Amino acid sequence: MASNIGMMDSAYFVGRNELLSWINARLQLNLSRIEEAASGAVQCQMMDMTYPGTVPMHKVNFDARTEYDMIQNYKVLQDVFNKLKIDKHIEVNRLVKGRPLDNLEFLQWLKRYCDLVNGGIMNENYNPVERRSKVCKERNLKTSQKNSKSLQTNNSQNPGSGDKLNIPKISGTKQNPNAVAVESDCSEEIQALSNEITELKISVDLLEKERDYYFAKLRDIEILCQAPELEHIPMVVAVKKVLYAADEESALAEAQEIVSAS
Repeated sequence: MASNIGMMDSAYFVGRNELLSWINARLQLNLSRIEEAASGAVQCQMMDMTYPGTVPMHKVNFDARTEYDMIQNYKVLQDVFNKLKIDKHIEVNRLVKGRPLDNLEFLQWLKRYCDLVNGGIMNENYNPVERRSKVCKERNLKTSQKNSKSLQTNNSQNPGSGDKLNIPKISGTKQNPNAVAVESDCSEEIQALSNEITELKISVDLLEKERDYYFAKLRDIEILCQAPELEHIPMVVAVKKVLYAADEESALAEAQEIVSAS
């Protein structure tokens, strides 16, 4: 079934808004951008809804932020594909980068596949919010147990460490309290600036991805308009007028005149 969904399938003409509406309605989410599904958790839950009980949801991290955590989610998804004999290779390295076009194409494929399986009908017996809540509770419980075991191990290896604090004697001149305060303030300021730089880098990266996405779309439209059998059609001439114009307002008016005249 998966191998029958080729690149010219109607699935790949589904728009971003339709995909987001499909995801939000099925899983009761509130995504506003395709890139928000880059962690792989949404895809895992969509397969869990399509094939209840097949996806080990306790392994899915809905709070994945780093590429490492996202890759773990896609490993779960690929294992499910293999188990169900779904012939679909997941381009994990591209998806975790949050590139809009790559994530759009994968979600287009996923929607088409799920619609073929369930006929586009929502599983009314599936409660996505309750399922996510249960998964998060299980993950938090396991993390808590793991931390508790780690603490017990450390205590057993260092008996009596909690009874006394062996504070080493510091020889030499006492440190100036004012110098300590200044050093502390500088450290906090450096940390705040580092965080701000990181946020700016993320913002720039997202803007570049969005720019590349829309540029690719415009390039596709340009190539289509240059086809010999289409380039003289009035609508195509009007689109090219807008694409190549330096003055957007006058170009739009001229394009509308061309369409109206036809």
